[in-house]
Amino acid sequence: MTIRSLLMFPDLGLKTVCAPVLTFDADLRSLADDLLDTMRAAPGVGIAAAHIGVLSRVTVIELGREGGVLTYVNPKIIWSSSETMQHMEGSVSMPGFTDNVTRPKSIRFGYQDLEGVPHEAAADGFLAICIQHEIDQLDGIFWLQRLSKLKRDRLVRKWEKSKA
Repeated sequence: MTIRSLLMFPDLGLKTVCAPVLTFDADLRSLADDLLDTMRAAPGVGIAAAHIGVLSRVTVIELGREGGVLTYVNPKIIWSSSETMQHMEGSVSMPGFTDNVTRPKSIRFGYQDLEGVPHEAAADGFLAICIQHEIDQLDGIFWLQRLSKLKRDRLVRKWEKSKA
């Protein structure tokens, strides 16, 4: 297990749609382990392979040690509720910068586990928010794109100023 380097906003890798995983092997399990270590070191509660420059549809989420590690391969949203909720979001690729994002409160989603076995599950609240956030990243949608242009431009200016 290794802590990998993170791509930082506005790296183009964060805007790239990730390819489906076709091979379920030791390399995939190693990638998932590296994602977990990298996410914990960042720190964060979720990470997509794109954050480390691997353009494969893999994400790892850990909302607390007691809840366990959730690894989703090739996740896709099947259904989302019309009821929404706001939550403060950010990214390991833009540390220290957050804003409220509105998303569906509940979802049903499909995914494969590390062995390639397909599953379908439901999530609501914070877990649903995290899954949607990471699927967006796998689809090349950085969380800032979910903000109004005014909020997005303001955060980008602050980010650029912090890097100067």
